[in-house]
Amino acid sequence: MIVHESPIDRTYQYLLIAAFFFLPITVLGNNIAIWLIVILWFFSGNYKEKFQQIKNHSLALASILFFLIHIIALIWTENLDWGFEIVRKMLPFLFVLPAFLTISRIENAKYYITAFLIAIAISEGLSYLIWLGIIEPFGYAFGVENPTPLMSHSSYNPFLAFAFYLVVNKLLFGGKMSQLERVVYTFFAITMTFNMFITAGRAGQVMFFAAIIVTAIQYFKNSQVKAFFYSLILISSIAFTAYFTSPLFHERVTLVADEIVNYNEFQHSTLLNLSSMGLRYTFFKNTSELIKKSPILGVGTGDFPAEYKKINDIRSRLVRTTVQPHNMYLLVLAQLGILGLASLAWIFYLQFRIALSSSNQFVHHVGVAMPIFFLIIMWSDSYLLGHYTGNLFILFSSFIYSNR
Repeated sequence: MIVHESPIDRTYQYLLIAAFFFLPITVLGNNIAIWLIVILWFFSGNYKEKFQQIKNHSLALASILFFLIHIIALIWTENLDWGFEIVRKMLPFLFVLPAFLTISRIENAKYYITAFLIAIAISEGLSYLIWLGIIEPFGYAFGVENPTPLMSHSSYNPFLAFAFYLVVNKLLFGGKMSQLERVVYTFFAITMTFNMFITAGRAGQVMFFAAIIVTAIQYFKNSQVKAFFYSLILISSIAFTAYFTSPLFHERVTLVADEIVNYNEFQHSTLLNLSSMGLRYTFFKNTSELIKKSPILGVGTGDFPAEYKKINDIRSRLVRTTVQPHNMYLLVLAQLGILGLASLAWIFYLQFRIALSSSNQFVHHVGVAMPIFFLIIMWSDSYLLGHYTGNLFILFSSFIYSNR
């Protein structure tokens, strides 16, 4: 039964469940649920109590600080239009996470997670239907070689990896389960593993392997040698099988290896010769040069596209320019400088501190795993900037680290 204190709290809980369900399925539905909660929160009174709750929650304060630094960096921004667009994308750190930390309940975690996993199962089912040729590709799916219709593969695979971790965590640490539940969860874990390698999201695949390592460390907490040994065997087996059975995975691994070896040659030929990995490496090099121009304050919240283009035109004019370097750390450092990067790091530090000090096993496990996963995948894209993965981070943080 859903835990709540009052009629308004019950409304919050049902809307939260809806937000978790809609997150992997529809941007519109997810946004409606989230912002209805925010509006209700703002107009439901008890402002002194709410202010005290936020004031007493270090993660809520860190989230607000991260947002406010984006506002401050507008002062030295020339391109205010793009600056306001970035600020708009960062609004959940000002309104959603602080508010949700005051209303979400760890007691209702099973409802939030069940809603999320049902939505992942729907997404996965559609992915398989496209891959098997039963239905025509639609949405973000551009063919059977990349069947991710409800979101791009760069977002879908991290979702899949995180869902895989939640399912395996439930199997290993979820306590007493019926035989049917255990069969369903095991089947779900297997189908997600296979689905991971018929889609093209490499960051999600890396996150998937990280999930195996983290799970092994948590399961063999008294023997890290066993954790390393078993995770190495399992990862090697899955990677080897995927390499020789999934043409897409084989092709992308080969392409990455080839581009690493021949990057300099590719860079000076044509744009079409660079894969996403090659582009990211170019973005990394050019953004590093950009950061050297203003390492303390950054170039401002809205000036990355224009400043990056200047460097790109000089250093790699055959490679397309970009509005973000596909690396969250570089983006924050380029826009906001060292202070901005420190504010981002503070959010993750607090997540680890809350999780490691918690006596709740779920919070202790998932609260450590989630920031690890994001710290890894943010090397390959600005995942807190996108709707899907940004809201994944916000929604799960809201109840994992809640004071309630």
